[in-house]
Amino acid sequence: MRSDSNNSERYERGWQKLREIDGEAGERVIESLDEIAPDLGRYTIEFPFGDIYSRSGLDLRSREIATVASLTTLGNAQNQLKVHIHGALNVGCTREEIVEVIIQMAVYAGFPAALNGMAAAKDVFEERDEGGVE
Repeated sequence: MRSDSNNSERYERGWQKLREIDGEAGERVIESLDEIAPDLGRYTIEFPFGDIYSRSGLDLRSREIATVASLTTLGNAQNQLKVHIHGALNVGCTREEIVEVIIQMAVYAGFPAALNGMAAAKDVFEERDEGGVE
């Protein structure tokens, strides 16, 4: 079992990584859990962001490409896919790369999953255009 100090460090590391990747969108996801499942919010900060995203084996850009691909193949995670498309753009992926990753997923997950993924990308791109964000 981890000590409170280690849990606190893990949480802080995760919170900083979440902000670096997802910015306000990530913060909103965590805040949306405050009333109903604050533990799930803490787990989300500690494990994916504090442990996995903080590893040195891949850069954040590569991790976000993998995440966009994975969420596209699921076909039922539109909200999370949108957050991670924003995240991918935030860490240096281009819109063209995101589109190509989603097209690639048509081969492995089918056209419905790729079409749903492309709809999510279109929404994110429009949202960023309206907000004046690349």
